[in-house]
Amino acid sequence: MSSIFEKTYCLRFLARNGLRVLNIPMETLVDAMVRAGTLKTPHIIDAFRAVDRADFVPAHYRSVAYEDRPLPLDYDQTISQPSTVAFMLELLHVQPGDSVLDIGSGSGWTTALLAHLVGATGSVLGLERVEELVTFGAENLAKYSLPHAHVQRAGVVLGAPERAPFNRILVSAAARSLPTALVSQLVEQGVLVVPIRDSIKRVVRVAHQPIIDTFVGYVFVPLITS
Repeated sequence: MSSIFEKTYCLRFLARNGLRVLNIPMETLVDAMVRAGTLKTPHIIDAFRAVDRADFVPAHYRSVAYEDRPLPLDYDQTISQPSTVAFMLELLHVQPGDSVLDIGSGSGWTTALLAHLVGATGSVLGLERVEELVTFGAENLAKYSLPHAHVQRAGVVLGAPERAPFNRILVSAAARSLPTALVSQLVEQGVLVVPIRDSIKRVVRVAHQPIIDTFVGYVFVPLITS
């Protein structure tokens, strides 16, 4: 789950393309992100078209569900803005059949997107620390036929070592430093996408040392590690 202070760079390209920022439909937003290059991969584009963000926001925010900005959830959390989610999913490069861990699943939107990407032969586990959001996310996920995905409350240990290894791990809260406990839960050549302080990191697990790419300009709520 990202903070309301996430960078809203997508608003600039929406304006540049002559699109209204307010009350734009999901199709228009997806098309704008494709034109801007934020969304590139066909099966990620398909996931955004298939999984309606409005199904994952509180009822009183559904009228603005298609705006490219974070929206509040209860308990001081938010659902991330679409352009940030798209960017992170492009970095994650999920493949059909993958086993994926979604940390900070919040409303369940990213869990559903990931489930669409992995397909019926894959699996997605969403972890959330706020008990009420576990229920909310699970109810939202149940609106779709995605039996290979589910949400549960996060435990004391970071991640889900009992379910490891994972092909991909997505984190939607900012760590203070590289969470090596999550790197160890990846398969060899597995990918972790995680915010660290004011940047997003793409981490590939390799035997000798992780390969890390850094993308600056993002702010997320803190990751609770224990």
